[in-house]
Amino acid sequence: MRLSTRGRYGTRLMVDLAQHYANGPVPLAEIAKRQDLSAKYLEQLIILLKGAGLIRSVRGRRGGYMLARKPEKISVGEIVETLEGKLAVVDCVLEPDLCYRSMECPTRHIWQGMTDVLKKQLFSLSLMDIVGQSASVDVFL
Repeated sequence: MRLSTRGRYGTRLMVDLAQHYANGPVPLAEIAKRQDLSAKYLEQLIILLKGAGLIRSVRGRRGGYMLARKPEKISVGEIVETLEGKLAVVDCVLEPDLCYRSMECPTRHIWQGMTDVLKKQLFSLSLMDIVGQSASVDVFL
């Protein structure tokens, strides 16, 4: 499985919001500048994340975007699935009917196991875990 820029940049956007969660709404231009990303591209990601209930917007002079839930209540898995779609290393894991051999395939259990490990890792990792351990590799072990 390979993450697109949507998954990678969207996760960076959400981590940035988590880092500034206590400060209230954050203007998109500030996030774009801190993350060195295009504000136009982030706008597209925000639409998806907002639609999934992960982000909310605040209008007005002190408006911007903020997490819809506390950082410890949002998993990286939720973010990635919102932006990339359901997680699986191969399509037949999610939809066995795509391949006529899926029920007798000798390698399907490998792909299923890899998918399970990937999902377990991403869904067990919260934004707060990343913010609290941003310089540590221990989060991923």
